[in-house]
Amino acid sequence: MAIGGEIWMRWRVRLGYPVALLCLWLARPSPCTILAGAVIAMFGLALRALAAGHLRKGERLATSGPYAYTRNPLYLGSAIMAAGLLVASGAWVAAAILTMYFVLFYTAVMRREEEELRERYGAAFEAYAARVPLFWPLLTSSSGSADAARFSWAVYGANREYQAALGLLGGVALLWLRMLWRG
Repeated sequence: MAIGGEIWMRWRVRLGYPVALLCLWLARPSPCTILAGAVIAMFGLALRALAAGHLRKGERLATSGPYAYTRNPLYLGSAIMAAGLLVASGAWVAAAILTMYFVLFYTAVMRREEEELRERYGAAFEAYAARVPLFWPLLTSSSGSADAARFSWAVYGANREYQAALGLLGGVALLWLRMLWRG
């Protein structure tokens, strides 16, 4: 892993918590914004869950399921979840801050991860990257491989994706408490 990649990974986590706290402090949620945001965030959570059930880390290049539409369905799902939580927050300043955070850090992280996949899978990754966009999904699947992996609940669990569901639940609960606290 390149030194620059390590810095982006380290600072993504270190700055993520203060950014989340700032967004919570700026939040002006209402029952309507929380409901609308939670519905949006559930789509992101579902995408992450589907992707995690196809991701066999270190075993094979993930190209099936949501990976047939975007090379980064986990990050796309996270972005949708974040968008939902921002709608729930009712604070557009928070949306601007979190959008800058995502663009700055996740663009660099996706590129760093691509370097690792290119080193590990070589021509197979190059062919995949030529067919499937980095982030914004295709409208139709690029897959067609008989070798495609199927969704697995065991793989979902091994990838600890349930933590995203717990995080979303915690985020919605904090916004609800923020709404009650603001009175």
